[in-house]
Amino acid sequence: MRADVSTQINKLLADWGQGNEEARDALIPVVYDELRKLARHHLRRERPDHTLQSAALVNEAYLRLVGKKAPQWQNRAHFFGVAARMMRHILVDHARNRMAAKRGAGVPKLALDPELIAAQKAEIDLVALDQALEKLVALDAQQSQVIELRFFGGLSIEETAVVMGISAATVKREWTTARAWLYRELKKDAEK
Repeated sequence: MRADVSTQINKLLADWGQGNEEARDALIPVVYDELRKLARHHLRRERPDHTLQSAALVNEAYLRLVGKKAPQWQNRAHFFGVAARMMRHILVDHARNRMAAKRGAGVPKLALDPELIAAQKAEIDLVALDQALEKLVALDAQQSQVIELRFFGGLSIEETAVVMGISAATVKREWTTARAWLYRELKKDAEK
């Protein structure tokens, strides 16, 4: 993203945080393309016949984001990290609803980023991934947040460090440890 666009987003987010609804309304055209890329990133990992389209995912996430009263965004990376989390929750809700409708048959699968789960092309249950992340939150909230921002938010090590207010070295260490734990947890869950 160009520096001038990033600066514009940061200013709009700060103004929105001060209660300026015009800034909130001006934000959507500026961030829409990046939100669509993020949505496509999420949906690429979904099953091929997924019924939720990227535009619907963006719209639902944005409605949830603008429903917040004067949020205190740190910067654009923080905004997109929260947007990624919203999209994850929407996809998990969608998967749970689909499972309930089919009484558990045809559980949606998510193809994990090869960087996250060793170098294999693993497909995992999206609901199982969400449950594993909830366990990780209870064990180590910082590691869970690193996974959220890196994997779901698509943020770099440096962007994650800025959002979390920690060093890039700490992010790298937490990323490595959390990935290993998550891999073991998902493997253990799959063997049940």
